[in-house]
Amino acid sequence: MDDDILKRFGLTIKRLREKKGISQEKLGEISDLHRTYIGMIERAERNVTLKNIEKLAKALEMEISEIFVEMEKQ
Repeated sequence: MDDDILKRFGLTIKRLREKKGISQEKLGEISDLHRTYIGMIERAERNVTLKNIEKLAKALEMEISEIFVEMEKQ
């Protein structure tokens, strides 16, 4: 499987998280996902489900589509 999309998604989540000035732990807390899972997403070690993408979007105060628009800017 080509993991380029996982890398781009992970980097996007990391960039958006850092832009909000929150830690992986805080993002995990807000999104109801474990902080180690957040790290695994950012390092492209996990293929994220749509349910978890929705949780991340809500935690980042964004629409799901906005995350993908940001991802495509890379």
